[in-house]
Parts: sequence; C-alpha cells; structure tokens
Amino acid sequence: MGKDQLQVLNALDSAKTQWYHFTAVIIAGMGFFTDAYDLFCISLVTKLLGRIYYHHKGALKPGILPPGVSAAVNGVALCGTLAGQLFFGWLGDKLGRKKVYGMTLMLMVICSVASGLSMGKDPKAVITTLCFFRFWLGFGIGGDYPLSATIMSEYANKKTRGAFIAAVFAMQGFGILAGGLFAIVISTSFNARFKAPAYRDNADASTPPQADYVWRIILMVGALPAGLTYYSRMKMPETARFTALVAKDAKQAADDMAKVLQQEIEAEEHKVERIGEDEATAYGLFSKEFLRRHGTHLLGTTTTWFLLDIAFYSQNLFQKDIFSAIGWIPQAETMNATEEVFRIARAQTLIALCSTVPGYWFTVALIDKIGRFSIQLMGFFFMTVFMFALAIPYDHWTHKENRIGFVVMYSLTFFFANFGPNATTFVVPAEIFPARVRSTCHGISSASGKLGAMVGAFGFLYLAQNKDKSKADAGYPAGIGVKNSLIVLGFVNLLGLLFTFLVPESKGKSLEEMSGENEEDEAAASNGNRTTVTIA
Repeated sequence: MGKDQLQVLNALDSAKTQWYHFTAVIIAGMGFFTDAYDLFCISLVTKLLGRIYYHHKGALKPGILPPGVSAAVNGVALCGTLAGQLFFGWLGDKLGRKKVYGMTLMLMVICSVASGLSMGKDPKAVITTLCFFRFWLGFGIGGDYPLSATIMSEYANKKTRGAFIAAVFAMQGFGILAGGLFAIVISTSFNARFKAPAYRDNADASTPPQADYVWRIILMVGALPAGLTYYSRMKMPETARFTALVAKDAKQAADDMAKVLQQEIEAEEHKVERIGEDEATAYGLFSKEFLRRHGTHLLGTTTTWFLLDIAFYSQNLFQKDIFSAIGWIPQAETMNATEEVFRIARAQTLIALCSTVPGYWFTVALIDKIGRFSIQLMGFFFMTVFMFALAIPYDHWTHKENRIGFVVMYSLTFFFANFGPNATTFVVPAEIFPARVRSTCHGISSASGKLGAMVGAFGFLYLAQNKDKSKADAGYPAGIGVKNSLIVLGFVNLLGLLFTFLVPESKGKSLEEMSGENEEDEAAASNGNRTTVTIA
C-alpha cells in the first residue's frame, strides 16, 4: 500500500466489517442462489420430460430423452452461460459494473418464466422452445459470475475480502438445496392429488396429464429470488474502483463511498487528473505487458476452473444416473412419473444438505485464515483421492449393503469440491487482475470453467453408458461404464492440482498490490519526473 494510493481505496481496504458488506453479499448472493437453482433444477426434471414427451406405447421402460435431446436440454444453458460470461465480463469493464448488473437479472427473470411456458404439445416444439429460453437464461446467469465477483471484491476490505466473495458464491449451495426441496414439495403434492400407478402396472396411467405442470412450475419459480433483488441491485452505487480507476471520477467515487462507509473521504481529484497520460502503463488485455505481468495467472485461473468444472458438473448434472446405477433410486418402471421426480430430488437435496452447503461455508470461514492456494490444493487433492476410492473398487460399492458407503464417499468429493476449487476458482480471478480488465479476466476464467462444464455434461452422458450396448440407455452407443468414467474424473482432478501452482496467493493483499497497479503508479511517476501517480 503506497502513500500515493487514493484515500477512497485505502478507506475501503481498511474498513471494518459493517452492515453494507452483508447487504452486498445478500444482493449479489441472491443472483447466485438463482443461478444455481436455474442451472441444476433441470437435472430434476429431465426424466419426467422423457416420460411425458418420449413415451412409446408398449415399451417395457418409461420414455427417456434421446441422446441429442438430453445433451441439448442439459447443456444449452451452459452454452448460454459461457457466452454471457465473456460478453458481460467485457461489458462490465466498458460500461461499469452496476449498469450491466440489472440487465443480467432481468434476463434471468424473463427467461425463467418463459422456460416454464415452453409452448406446444408436440415434443419437438416444447423441447425447442425450452432450449431457446434456457440458452438466454444461461446468458443472463453468465453475466452474474464476473459482475458479482468483481463488485464484491471491489467493495470488500483486505482482511475479509476472500470470505465475502466466497459467501456470494456459497449462495449457490442454497440454490441447489432450494431446487431439491421445492421439487420434493411439488412432486409430493401432485402425487397425493393425482394418484397414479407404477409404470409396470399401467404404463399409460403412470404419467398423469397434470405431471406436465410439475416441470413447468419447478423451472418458473427460479424467477422469484432474482426478481425480488432487482430493486436493491439498482440502488447499489457503482464500485469506487471502477469510478476512480476506470471512469477516472475521483469525486464521484469519494461521494459514493462516503455514504456507504459513513465517513468523510477526500476526493483527491489531482491524483486522477493525469491518469492514463503515460501510455506505457495503460496496457490492454492483448498487450505484451499484460502477457508478461498476468499471462501465467490467467493460464492458471482458466485451466483450474476448466478442469474443476469437468468433474463438478458431470457429477452434479448426472448424479441421478449414478444413484440409479447403485440402486439408491429404484428402477424407473417401479415408480410413477411424479414419484420419480420426488426420489431424484430427495437424493440431490441430501447431497446438498450434507456436503455441498457445508463445503461452501467451510471455505467462507477459513479462506482468509489459511489462504486461497492451500484450500484449492487441498480440495483438488481430496477430490482425486475420493474419486479413485469410488472408482477402483466400484463393483464393491454396487452391492446393496455398501450403498450407504458409496453415497458418503460421493458426498465427500462434493464437500472437498466446495471446500476447495469450486469456491477458490471464483474468488481468485476477482482479486489478481487490474481494475480496467478485472471483469473481463473473470469472465474469461469463468467461461473456461463453463467449457469444462460442457465437456463434463456432454462427455459424461456418453462415457458413463454401459460397455454392453444392449444394456446402455435407449439410443445411446456403448460407453466405458460408470467405473471408468470415475477414473477419468480422478485424473482430471489430479491435473487441476498441478495447475493450481500457477495461481498466486492473494490473502491479505490489496487489489492494487495483487494486480501490480501500485507498480504502475511508481513507473508513471518516474517516467517524466511527475509528482502525480497513475493508478490504473
């Protein structure tokens, strides 16, 4: 922290934890609550969609989504998210964090509702409109990643910055939990109101017409939490770091933060009057100077997030298939349509409650004590260990008496993903890059993660199929089996551990110290014997 640092930034860095920090966590966090609900609730209803729209009269098993359709329904939101992360990340550095923040939320609200209103009785029409709106839903969700992380990092103080950014991300856990709980309530209600026999007892009657409302209601409810926080997002002031360092308006930054921090802050306009006069310090994303200073960092944040999401999303989106494979969810033909939704939702909720949510909050509690690097390294290490512990003796876990053990081990991989790289890969890119490209770099890092999610979502769908084609799901080619798929994920986690060594530790340092912007100040001051410093 140099003496030439703007007072408004010093005030933010050294501010005591106060109410506005928690307000920012709730406002940004509700976006992530919605993100997780919207992204993961689709896995609760894909089997129901198969029963409703792809039922073949006289078939021994209920209808399932054909391979291409299943890949599209599960993955189209991820494609939208990737595009949204890149676009809104870039836009957040151009127009400001706050201006873009409302756009992403409105997009999420509108597309959540529209997903549930997917038109038509014809399977092709319903699935096409569902995929269209889920793509744009994902586009809005994508914008939330770089913007929420950047806003929180630029609002927070040095001492507890990691915990606050991680707390925003931890709201994902509650979103996944809420999705499962809501699906349990809806499926139970419909099952009680519209009694239906198991598929093997009466195939046609096992999916009552009212089941079509179940998946629509589950998807549409995702609009509520996003809509409720829209007003609060619009009331938040722009972050001081964007206003002062990028928009170069020190007075506005000081005024905004004086209200937030409830203390007087000197505007120090003289310090930003000549910001950017020295072009040597104002390097861009595609410059040699960025490559020299931050190229390795960006490689580290993109590769670790990419590898983490291959494992994380393949597990999360297809955990229902794993539970079915070990017999934790009964055979589809022994249940009616709404009972199957209940069983899948119950399994997802238990995993979220016992491992996903606690994992996130362990990170929040410890990230500013033991550091980002240690948590990420430890997380990848234990994910690797537990994945191999599941995979190598996989046949042992499929026996009925060992199923609880399997679920415990599977839960532990989730716990260490969240008390590990799933949280830290979100936190670090918001801390280590310069203010003028911070949102863009976070967008690139998170988009790399979503690319991994798509590899995990699409790849695992095919890989996990039985080696014997006759035992594979209808329409799918033979795969390498669940056991070998888990071994592949184990090696993916191991690679993540190795690439973690490219990522710097940012615990306890100011954003300007981490990004090297203080060094730029000194360079600018010495380049022309100036007394004014360049801050960005």
